[in-house]
Amino acid sequence: MELVKKLGNKLGKKGRAQITLVDVSSHHIWKPLLHELATGSLDEGVNAIDYQVHGAHNGYLFQQGALTGLNRNTQTITLAPLYNSNGATVLTELELEYDYLVLGIGAVSNDFGIDGVKQHAYSLDLTSQAMTLRERIQHQFMQHANGQRQGQMKMAIVGAGATGVEMAAEMHHMAHALKGYGYNIDEQLLQITLIEASDSVMPALPKSTLRQSVHDKLLEIGVSVRTNTIVTQVNPHSVHTKNGESIDTDLTLWAAGVKAPEVLASLGLKVNRNNQLLVADNGQSHSDARIFAFGDCAAVPQNDGSFLPPRGQTARQMALLVGDNLMALLRNPQAPLKRYVYKDLGSFVNLARFTTVGNMFSHWCGGLQVAGAPARLVYASLYRRHLLTMHGPIKGSLMLLSCGIQSWLRPQLKLW
Repeated sequence: MELVKKLGNKLGKKGRAQITLVDVSSHHIWKPLLHELATGSLDEGVNAIDYQVHGAHNGYLFQQGALTGLNRNTQTITLAPLYNSNGATVLTELELEYDYLVLGIGAVSNDFGIDGVKQHAYSLDLTSQAMTLRERIQHQFMQHANGQRQGQMKMAIVGAGATGVEMAAEMHHMAHALKGYGYNIDEQLLQITLIEASDSVMPALPKSTLRQSVHDKLLEIGVSVRTNTIVTQVNPHSVHTKNGESIDTDLTLWAAGVKAPEVLASLGLKVNRNNQLLVADNGQSHSDARIFAFGDCAAVPQNDGSFLPPRGQTARQMALLVGDNLMALLRNPQAPLKRYVYKDLGSFVNLARFTTVGNMFSHWCGGLQVAGAPARLVYASLYRRHLLTMHGPIKGSLMLLSCGIQSWLRPQLKLW
């Protein structure tokens, strides 16, 4: 979104290029907040950005559709037909021409080929998935409140990275809020089991003290944490582990890892085993100098032989670098291109109303450990910066004011 806004304002508005954004959805919601959308803490009506409207204000065009094909000879991409909720065709298959193509389609959950994950587990890759999960969760709470479900409400979350940890905390926040709204539910209704294959929660956090802090808080709010536990099968009402344990569940969320979408492996471009495009550190694909990629869908090498981690900050930083390189190429096709060197600016995890912890400036002497209110302020500022970037300083400030008023006026949860 920041890349297309940058290109639209600097090139599209000036008639120097036609910029087209393609996306499977009609609107944008900041992906790090999809777990809040899934519990109702985030109101999509307030926080969503309509691509068509945003493009009209920022010098780019928008075309809704899912990428299905690429023809490098004719320099065209193919988009799948678009259907409405009843299955009727809205748009037939489309072809779009390009001089330069930028792929930033992110990642999807990696099921690692484990039996039953696709059929029986929910994921949080798309807004539509978050909305579907929200409906399922709310219906289960309603059934328990009205006595039509007995016992505990059991949820298994596989993967104790940011998505899994934050979702576990959000579920307990949701239960507390619903009880305050008159739902006849017990304080001990929720039984959430957080399952992680590695030896700690939040393995991406650089400091063991931070990981332990998150672990302790999860236990305090009632989450059962299982580390060093590998899932081998997911059934409709149970999760099975390598050590032979069967964990009962009414609902399973899969957040155990990511890979690039399958479509990337079908385009005739060089990819790795996780479907990521092989990309140079200037953003250009190894297969075609006119094709760029960034973010979770790209495998970008660094000087030490490692690859960029699947982090939001790396995607944002490299997207802006790709924008600079594209503008340089439009001025001079032989222009030298900037190279990206990763610097870890930090990691934060927000456990709903319970606590926030993180590490700032991790690339500098190990960084600064932050917890509590200061950490929550930094965490919240990331989304505020995103809104200011998307809407500009004046409109963005008004949007922030509007969101603040809305959060005061509206309930803690959106229940419909």
